Amino acid sequence: MSGFSAAASAAAAERCALAIRARPAASSSATRQQASLRRSTGPRLPATLAASRRGPVAPRAVATPADRASPDLVGKFTLDSNSQLQVAVNPASQGSVTEIDLEVTNTTGSLILHWGALCRDRRDWLLPSRRPDGTAVYKNRALRTPFLKSGDNSTLRIEIDDPVVQAIEFLIFDETQNKWFKNNGQNFQIQLQSSHHHGSGASGASSSATSALVPEDLVQIQAYLRWERKGKQSYTPEQEKEEYEAARAELIEELNRGVSLEKLRAKLTKAPEAPESDESYSPASQITSDKIPEDLVQVQAYVRWEKAGKPNYPPEKQLVEFEEARKELQAEVDKGTSIDQLRKKILKGNIESKVSKQLKNKNYFSVERIQRKKRDIMQILSKHKHTVIEEQAEVAPKQLTVLDLLTNSLQKKDGCEVLSKKLFKFGDKQILAISTKVLNKSKVYLATNHTEPLILHWSLAKKAGEWKAPPSNILPSGSKLLDMACETEFTKSELDGLHYQVVEIELDDGGYKGMPFVLRSGEMWIKNNGSDFYLDLSTRDTRNIKDTGDAGKGTAKALLERIAELEEDAQRSLMHRFNIAADLVDQARDAGLLGIVGLFVWIRFMATRQLTWNKNYNVKPREISKAQDRFTDDLENMYKAYPQYREILRMIMAAVGRGGEGDVGQRIRDEILVIQRNNDCKGGMMEEWHQKLHNNTSPDDVVICQALIDYIKSDFDISVYWDTLNKNGITKERLLSYDRAIHSEPNFRSEQKEGLLRDLGNYMRSLKAVHSGADLESAIATCMGYKSEGEGFMVGVQINPVKGLPSGFPELLEFVLDHVEDKSAEPLLEGLLEARVELRPLLLDSPERMKDLIFLDIALDSTFRTATERSYEELHNAAPEKIMYFISLVLENLALSIDDNEDILHCLKGWNQALEMAKQKEDDWALFAKAFLDRIRLALASKGEQYHNMMQPSAEYLGSLLSVDQWAVNIFTEEIIRGGSAATLSALLNRFDPVLRNVAHLGSWQVISPVEVSGFVAVVDELLAVQNKSYDKPTILVAKSVKGEEEIPDGVVGVITPDMPDVLSHVSVRARNSKVLFATCFDHGTLSELEGYHQKLFSFKPTSSDITYREISESELQQSSSPNAEAVHAVPSISLVNKKFLGKYAISAEEFSEEMVGAKSRNIAYLKGKVPSWVGVPTSVAIPFGTFEKVLSDGLNKEVAQNIEKLKNRLAQDDFSALGEIRKAVLNLAAPTELVKELKEKMLGSGMPWPGDEGDQHWEQAWMAIKKKL
Repeated sequence: MSGFSAAASAAAAERCALAIRARPAASSSATRQQASLRRSTGPRLPATLAASRRGPVAPRAVATPADRASPDLVGKFTLDSNSQLQVAVNPASQGSVTEIDLEVTNTTGSLILHWGALCRDRRDWLLPSRRPDGTAVYKNRALRTPFLKSGDNSTLRIEIDDPVVQAIEFLIFDETQNKWFKNNGQNFQIQLQSSHHHGSGASGASSSATSALVPEDLVQIQAYLRWERKGKQSYTPEQEKEEYEAARAELIEELNRGVSLEKLRAKLTKAPEAPESDESYSPASQITSDKIPEDLVQVQAYVRWEKAGKPNYPPEKQLVEFEEARKELQAEVDKGTSIDQLRKKILKGNIESKVSKQLKNKNYFSVERIQRKKRDIMQILSKHKHTVIEEQAEVAPKQLTVLDLLTNSLQKKDGCEVLSKKLFKFGDKQILAISTKVLNKSKVYLATNHTEPLILHWSLAKKAGEWKAPPSNILPSGSKLLDMACETEFTKSELDGLHYQVVEIELDDGGYKGMPFVLRSGEMWIKNNGSDFYLDLSTRDTRNIKDTGDAGKGTAKALLERIAELEEDAQRSLMHRFNIAADLVDQARDAGLLGIVGLFVWIRFMATRQLTWNKNYNVKPREISKAQDRFTDDLENMYKAYPQYREILRMIMAAVGRGGEGDVGQRIRDEILVIQRNNDCKGGMMEEWHQKLHNNTSPDDVVICQALIDYIKSDFDISVYWDTLNKNGITKERLLSYDRAIHSEPNFRSEQKEGLLRDLGNYMRSLKAVHSGADLESAIATCMGYKSEGEGFMVGVQINPVKGLPSGFPELLEFVLDHVEDKSAEPLLEGLLEARVELRPLLLDSPERMKDLIFLDIALDSTFRTATERSYEELHNAAPEKIMYFISLVLENLALSIDDNEDILHCLKGWNQALEMAKQKEDDWALFAKAFLDRIRLALASKGEQYHNMMQPSAEYLGSLLSVDQWAVNIFTEEIIRGGSAATLSALLNRFDPVLRNVAHLGSWQVISPVEVSGFVAVVDELLAVQNKSYDKPTILVAKSVKGEEEIPDGVVGVITPDMPDVLSHVSVRARNSKVLFATCFDHGTLSELEGYHQKLFSFKPTSSDITYREISESELQQSSSPNAEAVHAVPSISLVNKKFLGKYAISAEEFSEEMVGAKSRNIAYLKGKVPSWVGVPTSVAIPFGTFEKVLSDGLNKEVAQNIEKLKNRLAQDDFSALGEIRKAVLNLAAPTELVKELKEKMLGSGMPWPGDEGDQHWEQAWMAIKKKL
């Protein structure tokens, strides 16, 4: 993009301004003089149709033919995503009728044409007397004619026999949707081309002369508009030339229709049309425009460009933007605003420096880019694998208390079902409340380890807050009935030598919702943190399902149970929750990876509002931020000491937020008071929010603040306020659920707007500084340092910059902030990635304030994902090279976000090579790219499975302990995956895969879950429509639509679809986990064939890239599904020949032979030299046949051999449990020295690294892997 200097911009804008206003009346001498300068004498153009005050309808837009498919087709217009309007005109010969045919494609409802005719010298619509059947007159101003339905389309023919009619103008109304269709916001207009309008000779002359008339600046603008309409495609030089000439041809056609050059210029530049009289053209008419200083025009143009998302403008569009900016400023001046007032209004902040920077760099109206440093991508290699050490997961059972023993004894009673259970604390003692059902009788037990005499003061409630005396027939022995309650003394008891006190109450069927109670010891009343104790009798507590032995398997079970015990305390406030979390950090660390995961699952349940944030407890914001600070400090220390846990620790920190000691949190409490005072909003919703903030601030306050800002910006549209809240999970019910409920809606005055926007914008910084772990602006401000002055009682805050940041890093972050809202995401993504790479060495070290740097990296990663998702529209019609470059950026970002990124980096290297091949137009680039796209997919699927195996068991067990909604538990891991960088990458791959398949001429199938299945074919329109259905026989669905969020119905063994949900979508994950065939078919012919097999029985067998299928009989289905199917068939006899040991413990690929290795290994050797150079063949070394027997017979392994021999004898007696024991015994084999020596020589000789060079531990791991494969 060429530069656009201040002088050039001013001159260009001025030329445009003068050209717009320089057309006097046609009869003036000035006109003739100008015409002689521009062109030779030619036929006079027809007078322009006046349209500025025509009728009650919107100003019309002339329909420019888009694709002239035939001589009669004059226009195509897009009505919505599915429908198109096509207009064909059959011009009339002398004295005949002009026919206009309108056709709307893909219509669903009844369409009405709202229309009239245009005539010269007539401002309103003419209503022709010749009208189609069914036409009605609308208020004597327009005609309304219904379209005729024809299949999926709607058609209409209009006949015009009046020679004075030059055009018809219309809109289309959809009665079903109550929706008007317009032409880019204006009326449609179709010119009538009849033979009596021009003589044949004149027409050609006019066209030739008009071609010379079209100014080049208008051709440039029209070419830009065509490029914009076509999605801003990348053109070759030849295509650019064609587009430029097509733009010229469109303008010539407009002029030939009678549109004046002045009207054409006004239309293209959106400037007002020049008046037609001489009187209006005078030097005075230019004075007002000249009064606007050029520097203000430049600033206003820059502001417009920023609001548009900083798109890249070509020179012709720059010209239009300058004129639009000038017009906006001129409108302000015309309203009475002085130039000085205008200058103060628009020159705010650092806008002048931004504009001067653009002009200095000569890149006005184009987005600047950073220059990324050249690096070896392997510098960001991280090989910290997530491994679960079983010994760490196995923890010693906790010491059972007497209350635990009581619970267990009740659960073990025959027929006893524990409905709900709650453990309360008072001082250092506990009271356990349990409701049970035995033989349809309900009973409540209240037990305590308090040893002093104790009275239970209790009642029953049928609604919240109620105290009602229980019926006398259910009172325990010795109870005393009061007006609204009952008092019962606890009875002493003993269990396994441990003493406790208990009250047993058998309930009648009274429909009770709960049991409120308090305790009395002597004269002292005991409550639950100042409130009544309460046992909920209305819902069943899923925590109390009997432990079958598998509950908690694959988790840090003891930690999760400890979390569940402490949850009651954690619900008091976020301060309590974060302090409890800090106390649990050591236990989580000691439990290893599963402990860290368990802590994350708990915090994630909290962050997604599955757990209570506050209950009957007032806490100061600074106390919450201090507790956050304590917890995140502990996480920071673990981040430094345990690099293998960093990926999960980042997730925890993002969910918790930054926190802050002292003043940062206190400002939340103080600043809201200042906002209320400064803006006169001390009552209503603002006062209710103020009380909530003082009582217990939470992450919800960030959303509430944003909702208020959006509401004010929308000129107080209350629906905008609720829309922001609801999109972020805050409903009216949630607002009412706070301890200090918010009942009211905001209601501000217009004069409060500017002050509230300013103050709430500043307040948002304080809220995000405490509650947001991924907010970019606050993360950058914390690292760069900032200072907020105090005001009155409000404390000030000063944050110092982080020391030791890389050179140029502050400027890089400034670039990111400046471009975070840009419409074009590519420069921003480059800046974000460069910032993350620059930050990485510090994150691997142990600098001061590492926590702030971690939060900065989290924010950069979060912003990267958001910007990528925003760019999907930009990539819709992009060239393959651009999409591939975006994918490489997202791959690199993913590599920076995970602990074990080796596979991803190898994928990135291959993908970058494919991108270079595509740029060079190499023949096999698409095939090469497809190979790496599939490898990336496999890596993503592997990552998804790793997350599922690592997190889902903890989510399920802790979810059951905490009574989390089952739907939230079921999708826990999926939501983690879909909220991360991997899901963003998967979505991009999904978009690009069909392009590669087409270019590389690949097959028709994408197999997502490869499972061989048999079943009855059933064709459905949408998987969503049948997801809750249960099929009573094995069914293979052919679903025309699969979005990715659906469940797979019961009884379904396979799903075939033309859609391509990404490999990390809900349905893809479910298919793989449930062993259901799931595949995408790209061939419409194959799909139609499968749809024709509805209700027929078929078998599907997937391979790596294809699926074969055949019709089978029901007997074959029964045999394949029977566990004894193999016994039905006669099994052919086979003989196994033991391969002999040929004297070598290890061989290289050149030595592979049928006697030494299997077919798979031989095929690898065969491929060498027979595939293109860019196809990598794995370097191979093999341990040949007979080696196992040789090692087993070695004297080192005498005991192992004897043990295996005994186990083989057991196996011969059909004791199949011996198989597992044999596998375990093999793992005890020792490696002979000769084997180690030969294997090392062969690996090093083949260019492979020797594991032992990295330490004895790595060799032992490699040897264990070898034994597991035996």
